[in-house]
Amino acid sequence: MKKIFLYILAGSLCFTACKKDDDDTTTYVEPSDIATQNTYDDQSITKFLDENYLDTQGNIKAFSATDTADDHQTKLSAMIPAPVKLSSGVVYIVRKGAQPDDSATPTTGTTIGDDDKITILTRAKTYLAANTDGNVAFISGTNMTGYNSLEESGSPLVDPMFYYVKQTVLDAATTDASKQRSYYEIEGFQEAIRKFKAFDLPNGAPYNLQGVIIVPSRAAFARDSHYNYSGYSFRNRTFVFNFQVYKTEARPAGEK
Repeated sequence: MKKIFLYILAGSLCFTACKKDDDDTTTYVEPSDIATQNTYDDQSITKFLDENYLDTQGNIKAFSATDTADDHQTKLSAMIPAPVKLSSGVVYIVRKGAQPDDSATPTTGTTIGDDDKITILTRAKTYLAANTDGNVAFISGTNMTGYNSLEESGSPLVDPMFYYVKQTVLDAATTDASKQRSYYEIEGFQEAIRKFKAFDLPNGAPYNLQGVIIVPSRAAFARDSHYNYSGYSFRNRTFVFNFQVYKTEARPAGEK
């Protein structure tokens, strides 16, 4: 466990120290037309891919504007394999050398099923895409509190509801909205994570992040009501997941 916490500390410094996101939520003005928000999301994702890279453990790092030490790094947009954009607007990046079949100790990965129980170590953040004086970019980068396991518990998340919500939760819901899967599940995340194979690792194993998934607001919760995951609204927010799937298991019939 000590090893994984050392890796986590290094990754946390990489993701936060190089580029601190200001709490500028109050400056955000919601476009009246959701199509405009979708355009802002796409433009901001493109900019994010150009302004960040992955370190040797797969952590997202922002290029420094003042230090040339990272000039040799490959920006996300230029990685090989190249980022893939799905019709939903979701972008995912498969990090070469960090998948089960091409890692240091190659193994056969496990396909992630639609209703599987996944165990995933992730750094998860959300952003608002905004037009600030003509500059369209992400603002208000905020941790997905409670689900940002790399920087919080240090242990992978087991069976997160944003991937699959159990029927018992839906049955116990008290409002029409909360009886719907879309109230909990992030469709764009589901779509992209199934493009990856899962490892079969113990929870305390050192991490080597597999890649990145960026879910624009329209493929997340858009402007719909949603489960209170982190104590703040995900309205119009784009999600960025930097992750490794430690395990996936078929869900027992009694847990569906």
